[in-house]
Amino acid sequence: MKNFKFSTLLMIPVLAVLAACGGGGGGSSTGTATLQSITITSSDNATTIAIGAAAKQLIATGRYSDGSSKALASTGGLVWGPSNSTVLQIATNGTVTGKLVGTDTITATQDGVTGKLAITVTAPWGSVVAGGYQTIARKADGNLYSWGENIKGQLGDSTTINRSAPVLVSGGGTSWKQVALGDQFAVAVRNDGTLWAWGYNQDGQLGDGTQINHTAPTQIGKDKDWNLVAAGKAHALAIKTSGALYAWGRNDRGQLGDGTAINRTAPLKIGTLLWSAISAGETHTMAIQRDTNDLYGWGGNTYGQVGNLLKVDVPAPVKIGTLKWTSLSAGAFHTMAITNSGTLYAWGQNTYGQLGNNGSLDLTSPAQIGTDSNWSQVAAGTQHTIGVRNDGTLWSWGANTEGQLGTGGTDVVIPQQVGSDKNWKFVAAGKAHSFGLKTDDTLWGWGRNQEGQLGNGQTAAYAPIPVNVPN
Repeated sequence: MKNFKFSTLLMIPVLAVLAACGGGGGGSSTGTATLQSITITSSDNATTIAIGAAAKQLIATGRYSDGSSKALASTGGLVWGPSNSTVLQIATNGTVTGKLVGTDTITATQDGVTGKLAITVTAPWGSVVAGGYQTIARKADGNLYSWGENIKGQLGDSTTINRSAPVLVSGGGTSWKQVALGDQFAVAVRNDGTLWAWGYNQDGQLGDGTQINHTAPTQIGKDKDWNLVAAGKAHALAIKTSGALYAWGRNDRGQLGDGTAINRTAPLKIGTLLWSAISAGETHTMAIQRDTNDLYGWGGNTYGQVGNLLKVDVPAPVKIGTLKWTSLSAGAFHTMAITNSGTLYAWGQNTYGQLGNNGSLDLTSPAQIGTDSNWSQVAAGTQHTIGVRNDGTLWSWGANTEGQLGTGGTDVVIPQQVGSDKNWKFVAAGKAHSFGLKTDDTLWGWGRNQEGQLGNGQTAAYAPIPVNVPN
């Protein structure tokens, strides 16, 4: 018998098997790293977003089993949620916007792993009106909040309790578009074009055909084409989307403009002219014609506040001068207005220097205040006036007995700057308190506070300089 030796050909498969099994080498294998967790952050490191604000970018970061981390994206299978949130709107790329006030949890899911982050949606202040001893402001979500005197239900919160901090105006449904405050009542338009009112109704100023007070918003008629509203001491006016004007409430001085002195408890159409702006004082009314930008006035004229060179009441609209106008504000017994060129004019009562012309005599026709042409908005109170210039500066003049000028000083008879800030965009004036809205949507009030009309929850009788109203 012959002796056989293992052939080298037979050894090759064996070595291959050993290599495949990892034998003989002492080396190690490296598997694929797996996703262990997901962390969600925002581009500004904030967990709040305001309704109407720019979309916020969220970032999902994944941490892996090998200790590494990287940003995740939808191209790699990342899914953002929830898709059915009533509070937030989340896009496939992780940008989020606010829809309704509240808090919801954002999720980011990939490979069966989910990260979470709670986001709170807030509603910044959008506009403000002041009247009598109360204030109403609208937030970006369309809700109205009110504070101050409430003895006639003028805050609309279904009570007659004074409030020193904002309370929600009663009534759900379509959000509010615009609101106006009278002495002890309010009138407002919803986004669906319906007209509503609440508060004192002795003279029919709520327009519901009665003289019964209402502590919560009550709809006026069934029309859905209302656009703008204005409120005086005890009368109200509204403009429809067509530009047609309607008025109701007290009419003893001709402030409704229907040529009579008869009170009206429901909206009455006034003439055939079409209008773009309207403002109501204690007993007079001022308006801008839509197609021509001409100014008209009517009603009580004891101090020349109508502006037609007389001191006799005017029961129907009369044209005032030949200038063209963009905005106006009727105070108790004086009127302020801004022309197309940005110049400021004033007329009416001037006992306290509220016209700002460095005098105290009443004026019966529009007189230019200073020479500047950079006024953007003005608001007339009872004995004071406040205004904003195009550069965002705030100015005030007139009586300051209760701090309504916001300067911390005394009465002044020409415009005086309030502080040094240059981010004011809107102002409102009540009997003896004032409000301003800044470009950062913060709300500030000053002046009388005995009824809580500054809304900061404090009990001080007045604030001589602007104080913040918390959002």
